[in-house]
Amino acid sequence: MSTHETEAHPRFAAALRELGLDVPVRRFPDATRTAAEAAAAIGCDVSEIVKSLIFEADGEPVLVLMDGSSRVDIERVREELGAAKVGRANADLVRETTGYAIGGVPPFGHVTRTRVLADRGLLAHEVVWAAAGTPHTVFPLDPKSLIAHAGGTLVDVRERTA
Repeated sequence: MSTHETEAHPRFAAALRELGLDVPVRRFPDATRTAAEAAAAIGCDVSEIVKSLIFEADGEPVLVLMDGSSRVDIERVREELGAAKVGRANADLVRETTGYAIGGVPPFGHVTRTRVLADRGLLAHEVVWAAAGTPHTVFPLDPKSLIAHAGGTLVDVRERTA
């Protein structure tokens, strides 16, 4: 049994197998529920963490992949989607859409197919780290491959700094 099958959430391990990805999955003794906690545990910069965030756009779930040091600009997401209304999804919708709890949502391997927006800032890194289906597991992958496996559209949806 490979590392990803013993450490990752079973649904996510199955997704890795289906995609033909053999990536190391790291497990931490304590939950790494924030990007800063995950970065500290891994020993990387917080911007190398991928946040997989579910939003609701006109009643439909949308996954936004964002680097850990940035915040999503909801207005930019709304404009990108051409939606009338966009807001953060509640915990029930996140679990219903992805099959995972907030804090452990991976970028792919969800129970339903959703539209995926990936912020261009992820491409600034050679390797990024994303949740492997639980709040205490992560895996590394180059950002282009991660976005491709997630079926993401490359966009600019991060909050602009003043």
